[in-house]
This record gives sequence, C-alpha cells and structure tokens, in this order.
Amino acid sequence: MIDVDGEVYEPGSPGYDDARRPADVRFAHVRPRLVVRCGSEADVVRAVAHARSTGMPLVPRGGGHCFAGRSSTEGIVLDLGGLDGVSLAAGGVATIGAGARLAGVYDALHRHGRTLPAGCGPTVGIAGLTLGGGIGLLGRRYGLTCDRLVAARVVLADGRVVDCSAESEPDLFWALRGAGGGQFGVVTSLDFATVAEPATTLVAVGKPRAPLADVVEAWQDWAPDAPDELTVDLSVLATPGRPVEVAIGGASLLAEAPTRELLDGFRAAVGADLELRGGVPYSGLKAGLAGRDPLDDVAEGRRIRSEFFTRPLRRTTIDALCAALDLGLRDGDGPRRLAFAAMGGAYDRVPAGATAFAHRGQRFLLEHGAAVSSAWPDVSWAIAHGDGSGRVYPNFPDPELGDDAPLAYHGENLPRLAAVKRRYDPDRMFTFPHSP
Repeated sequence: MIDVDGEVYEPGSPGYDDARRPADVRFAHVRPRLVVRCGSEADVVRAVAHARSTGMPLVPRGGGHCFAGRSSTEGIVLDLGGLDGVSLAAGGVATIGAGARLAGVYDALHRHGRTLPAGCGPTVGIAGLTLGGGIGLLGRRYGLTCDRLVAARVVLADGRVVDCSAESEPDLFWALRGAGGGQFGVVTSLDFATVAEPATTLVAVGKPRAPLADVVEAWQDWAPDAPDELTVDLSVLATPGRPVEVAIGGASLLAEAPTRELLDGFRAAVGADLELRGGVPYSGLKAGLAGRDPLDDVAEGRRIRSEFFTRPLRRTTIDALCAALDLGLRDGDGPRRLAFAAMGGAYDRVPAGATAFAHRGQRFLLEHGAAVSSAWPDVSWAIAHGDGSGRVYPNFPDPELGDDAPLAYHGENLPRLAAVKRRYDPDRMFTFPHSP
C-alpha cells in the first residue's frame, strides 16, 4: 500500500467502487488494483514511484471523460480531483490544479472578472481539455485553451518534478500544448494567461423551415468565416419515434443589435427566427449552454467518431449524411447526433508548429455520436470522410483508427512529439494505443 496524504482504495475496501468509476459509463467495469486520490503533489510522486517499482500501469484521471477510456486501467488510477485549487496572480495569470473541473474554474475566475477560452461541460477536467487543445465558444476570439497555457508542473516517470514553460523544459512545454493528455508525465498544475471576462449575447436560432441539407450547407458556408466575436454551432439529433431536431446556437461578444445584423443573412437563408439575450456574463452563458446531452442518457454509453474539415462538404455528401441520419432507426436504438463546431478565427492565427496542436487552418469539426452498440457512427463517418482532412481532434480519441492514427492526431508535429516522448518517458510508462 502507498502512504499518501490523500486516500488509497483497493478492491474490497469501502468506497472503492465509487472511486474507480470514471465519468464515461463504458469503462465502469474496469477494476484497478489501486485508486490513489491524491491530496498533494507529493502523492503523485509516491504513486509514480510505486508504479515504477512494481511494474503496474498507471494513468492520471482529471475529469475522467476520455472517450477511449485512457483514464481507466487495471493497474493504478491516479485521481487528481483533490488538486483543484484556483488562484490568480497579478497580471491575470491563474494557477489551476490539474484536478479542477470547468464549473469550478469559471466560478473562481469570475470572482476576479477573468475567464479562459474553454469548453462548456461543467464536469470536464481543465487538464485533459488543455493538454488536447481545448475548443469552445471563446476560441474563435482568443484561441484554444492550450494557447493560453504559460507554464505547468509535471511529475515525470523517473519521479522528478519539473516546471516547464517557454523558457524552462521548452520541448516538454510545447508537447503539453495540444498533443493530448497522459503521454509525457502527470501534470499537477497549470498556469494560464486569463482574459477579461466579457459580456456576451446568447444566440439561439429557431427551428429552420428550410430542408435539413440546405441548413447544413448554409451553416458550413457561413459560420467558419463569421467575425471572430461570433461562434455559432450546429447540432442535428435523430431520436426514434420523433422528427429530426436541429439546434443552432452559440454566443457573440457583441451587443444584441450588431449580433442580429451578423446573423440576419444566415437566419433568412434557413428560414428561422432568432432569439438573442444580451448582457450575459461569460460564466453565466456557459451554465446556460451546458444543458443535458441526450447521449448522456444512453445506458450503455456513447461512441464518438470525428474529423476536421478544411473545405466545405460537397452537396452530395451532405445529402447522404442527412439520409443516413435516421435510416433504419428503430425504437430502442438510442439517439444519433451530428455536431458541427465552427473553427477559424484565432484558432488559425497560431502557426501549426508553434504548439503540439496540429489542426490549424480547419473550417469545422464534425462529430458523429450514438450508442456504443450502434454501427451508425461508422457509416456516417465514412460518408463524410471522403471530404475530410484526415485529421482528428486529440480530445476525441478514436480507437477505430488504424496505424495512421498518430499522424491523424498530430500531423507534421509527430516526429518532434516522438522525440519528446523518447527524452522524457523513454520506458513509455505513460502510454496507450496511438501514442507518439
């Protein structure tokens, strides 16, 4: 047993089952030999040393939302949830523990009038989000979450604790900015250059009267090229026994009147009404948009496939996607969802090699989500793939990818990432399929 400041759970001990379960129900069956709930950075060092001496695999867990189950193992789960502090220094630099969740981060920063460009899910961990990029409603204006990272503390496989930044351990710092979490060491805290929390206008486009394919075509031709201050995403949901639902919404950093003007052409093109609510603090907007995801209610869990696109989908591809969305959908199948997220703007003002996030210059990200047992994500992904870039968001890891998966995640950054891996984790303590 490991002597720690936090708690250690093993099979049969009280609280073990609660401690071992990740957020993703697909991996709730995994039974680790130990779950270490860290109370300090020293606990991380002790757990890494124990894993090294025993040969047990070890994985860090922040939010536990990894689609590929990388925050679960039959060895040692290192639960960082107790390392969730948020502090703000002069100059707006926030130091955030690796176990912090987004809801707590936003609330803490809001008290100082600051925020970060990050995601909507309140229970998503800040560390995993950042290490894989970090796309969100402020991203087209302020960039990825990892673009705001200025320093981090990392426990390496050999037990050393290093502070990394652009000046100290620069190659490791570069790799932490967008390659995906859990590959080079255990991050215990992160420093971010925050931004002033903006007042936002909540955007909700009503049910379009135009055919679905026309809506998709209009969105992809407009949203990625909208001004940086405006982010509008598109989601299409097919549920057994119900008409296909279209949800179009997002946020603007402008007041209601200029926001309405920017949206007017798209709204007219799809034949929809428009609802705006101005003066909403960004932290309040995030809470308002973090509604219940229908895929969260699927008992067996969800499966996600995705790809970035550098050019619009052809109309024939859009027609095929729309036709396949509810084809053969029967009672008990669970929902199917296409989710389009607009890129562009500040995402593209960072060179592809400046961080480990290789997916600059993309127009949008398309996600295909359904129940684990559904074959539909594979069918839908294959339809769109012919128009895709072949690049995959590291925060949406896809076990179905083949031997070219590392290239899909990392592009031209792959050789440099492999060199960082050899330097900082030569024995591959922190590894999983598709690691560099």
